[in-house]
Amino acid sequence: MTERNAGIIGMGHSYPEGILTNADLEKIVETSDEWITSRTGIKQRHKAAEHEYTSMFGTAAAKQALERAGLEPTDVQLIVCATTTPDQIMPSTGALIQAQLGATNAAGMDIFAACSGFLYGLTMVESMIRTRQIEHALVIGAEVLTKYVDYTDRGTCVIFGDGAGAAVLGPVEKGKGILATKIRSDGRYEEQLYAPGGGTKLGTTHETIDEGLHFFKMKGNELFKVAVRSMAEISAEMLAQAGLTVDDVDIVIPHQANQRITDAVASRLGVDETKVYSNIAELGNTSSASIPIAMDECIQSGRIKEGSTVLLTAFGGGVTWGGTVLKF
Repeated sequence: MTERNAGIIGMGHSYPEGILTNADLEKIVETSDEWITSRTGIKQRHKAAEHEYTSMFGTAAAKQALERAGLEPTDVQLIVCATTTPDQIMPSTGALIQAQLGATNAAGMDIFAACSGFLYGLTMVESMIRTRQIEHALVIGAEVLTKYVDYTDRGTCVIFGDGAGAAVLGPVEKGKGILATKIRSDGRYEEQLYAPGGGTKLGTTHETIDEGLHFFKMKGNELFKVAVRSMAEISAEMLAQAGLTVDDVDIVIPHQANQRITDAVASRLGVDETKVYSNIAELGNTSSASIPIAMDECIQSGRIKEGSTVLLTAFGGGVTWGGTVLKF
């Protein structure tokens, strides 16, 4: 059996209409636009309404991606949804999106890898298409993070936003598609970014709710150092594996965690800052959705076109990280 190349053949994205600006946050928590901007680069973020939930945005992004790929939902054999904010514990958000799409020939599942989840999904699906187990798949990053932040904690509530991005993957011609991809994790850094309540360890009790243990907790300074090192190292490794250098890259799309992290990774890689895409000012950190949203924006604006060499790199809680090099 001959292997084949797998690549992205259609993308889409979706996010709530609601917007939470830094000025809005000034009225909620002790912070300021200057404080938020100088530390994160964020000016606003989209915020889901009470009646909105993760699969709604994942489904909308997936429909757009399928339309652009020229495929029907029934043409897809697998739906992988990367999310840390599922609709519910069971069933998976991927299965719920499958039902909402009418993708009756697809298996649906979730990947739980925080901000690296989209790259985890790409890596898994690429191997399945390359080895001819499936023809087409959807990889979705979808999050409603604003329902998991503590609006008394200015260190986390200013960062996160909501949204979803989706990619349709399928066979592509030789020399195109995903050229190199790898994912990693190190659970020893668990408490740098985590939400301890709600699982089988602590459960859901009056005490865990009263103590706010279901909200995200973060140690930003420690996380910064590990994130920059991990993203830069795996990016260099993936470029070498693909037989490329940073000069061959047309655009770098990092996970939109923090503008200072993005700048530090670019500096460490030695890549021209004009090649590094950022939308964090408008969208904040949307976790697993950040890379596919940013990619789709670049495709629609013409920054990514046929033949473009793209470097993707992510880092998230767990901790998890990954890198992917592709020729669009």
